[in-house]
Amino acid sequence: MSNHASPDLFLHPDFDGHENVCFVTDSASGLRAIIAIHRHGEMFAAGGIRMFPYADTQAALRDVLRLSRAMTYKLAVAGLPVGGAKSVIIGDPEVDKTVDLLTAFAGAVDRHGGSYRCGCDVGINADDLSIIRDHTAYTPPARLGDLAIPTATGVYHAIRAGVEVALGKSSLEGISVAVQGVGQVGARLCKMLAADGCRLVAADVDASRSSAVAEDSGATIISPQEILAADVDVLSPCALGSALSRDSLPDIRAKVICGAANNQLAAPDIDHALHTAGILYVPDFVANAGGVIGGLQVDCGYDENESADRVSAIYDSVHAILRLATESGTSTNVAAERFARQILDAK
Repeated sequence: MSNHASPDLFLHPDFDGHENVCFVTDSASGLRAIIAIHRHGEMFAAGGIRMFPYADTQAALRDVLRLSRAMTYKLAVAGLPVGGAKSVIIGDPEVDKTVDLLTAFAGAVDRHGGSYRCGCDVGINADDLSIIRDHTAYTPPARLGDLAIPTATGVYHAIRAGVEVALGKSSLEGISVAVQGVGQVGARLCKMLAADGCRLVAADVDASRSSAVAEDSGATIISPQEILAADVDVLSPCALGSALSRDSLPDIRAKVICGAANNQLAAPDIDHALHTAGILYVPDFVANAGGVIGGLQVDCGYDENESADRVSAIYDSVHAILRLATESGTSTNVAAERFARQILDAK
């Protein structure tokens, strides 16, 4: 196994003074991965493992740099003394994921000596994490259960706040929501929204997941190609990132965008374009913090009740950031990053 740095890393447009970027390979298992630590924080750095068939190493590097930076902001807004990190494994999780590959990756995490703690993300599920946990202690304890639940719960509270501000409604009864991606988080979010009386439409590339959500929550299923343009009050991106782009923006009819996906903005200026179009965007790193709040409760020393309170407090954080955006006349993402940097600068 080898670790090496790219000579062009410091010139990369998404490099933001990252404290550690590690390129990991293992020829025996076929592992090719990047671990990026944006900030170590007061205790350590934390962030999930994503496995995806990136087109090339540069695409993987761009993703991990952006994701790890967003994790720093996410953890700051959540009030946790932990820095942001992320890992990406280059490969198709349906084809390339093996026990040997996961074991090799666990070894790379373990060699960080606890300065990096990992968890699930796209392409890496709880079963995969249990394999990784057999070879490194630096994962959330198994007893914490399904972290998709607190993630979905946090997004639910963020939607409540966004709807209050943009639509002036204190209840979600009758609000129409389009959920893009109904995997572990999206499916649970649909169930929560349905229980509050929302009218749901949903889409996923996996037809079996769509069918299950339709049966469980009563959602109307439409094609993934139609979901961004759905005539709804709220659009909730819960699949992969970069859904909000210059190409998709003209088709969006929702007044609020709030979802669980990381890096929803394909480019930084999309946030300004949404603001100009009168669409309220709830920054993803604020809305989707529930999972990491739940996953870090043991390491950070708070119990399940406090964890639940911290997840519920995402509602208050969203309100605070939306007020800041209004008062400063900036877009919501700019306001959220400013909010996070103020917290970081105060430490």
